[in-house]
Amino acid sequence: MTSPTPEALDLKAVVRRAVAALDGGPPDTYPTTSDLSIDEELALHSIGWEPVELVSGVSIVSIPLGWWNWGQGEITAAAEAHRHAFANAVARLHREAARAGGHGVVGVRVESAVRPTHVEVALVGSAVRPVGATARPEAEVFTSDLSGRDFTLLSLAGWETVGLAVGASFVFAPRRSVGAVLGQQTQNVELTNFTEAMYAARETAMTRMQDAALGLRGTGVVGVSIAEGPMSFASHAVGFVAIGTVVRPGPAGHQRVAPIPVVPLDDAFVAFDARTLE
Repeated sequence: MTSPTPEALDLKAVVRRAVAALDGGPPDTYPTTSDLSIDEELALHSIGWEPVELVSGVSIVSIPLGWWNWGQGEITAAAEAHRHAFANAVARLHREAARAGGHGVVGVRVESAVRPTHVEVALVGSAVRPVGATARPEAEVFTSDLSGRDFTLLSLAGWETVGLAVGASFVFAPRRSVGAVLGQQTQNVELTNFTEAMYAARETAMTRMQDAALGLRGTGVVGVSIAEGPMSFASHAVGFVAIGTVVRPGPAGHQRVAPIPVVPLDDAFVAFDARTLE
């Protein structure tokens, strides 16, 4: 038995296809970039959304010299620097998302650092939009540090993602008297000056985050992450920073979500199965 004769290769057609591929194809088929996992992208597609582009926002705001020296009450210059840096980073994230045609940004990774002379804030996330939707104005773009899965579940439950809210406060721990220091060296006692400073910083930061949520016309903040403790370069000061996603009920109100339980028999752990949303 003889093998079939292979068809002649049309080299001209191959070259034409390669050249056409360099053009990027039609406008609605440009490749997308995101840091979402495969199951997160499937979850987004299950509710009619798609990733568009990986976007970022960065800001560095200075703190005047001398504010970390010994004092009393809140270190207002540090709190203001953190607020401005976060607001600038969010605005730039919105700008990049709007230019990419996104309606919002999900899975935002928040990296912030407080230094003696400045505050650094960097935000990175995936711009998303309803499939085939047109561009949205920059002012209407939302941001969220929720994962693609959490964003999908919220949407299915009839909730809207509004934006990110942050609250930060830095407070001096009052000095102890010499007598108190000497008397406590050999005892297990509570350092009430640090306890009270931490409570003061926490109360102020949480209030600021809630006020920011109300300013965005939200009804709650979910997925809140907290960073707290003494400052590494100023042990006599403590900081408290809270960041979360602002949400509110959509036009249709809350909807009941009935997921299908999935019991894996072959994998040690399965984070999510998009088929449960059908």
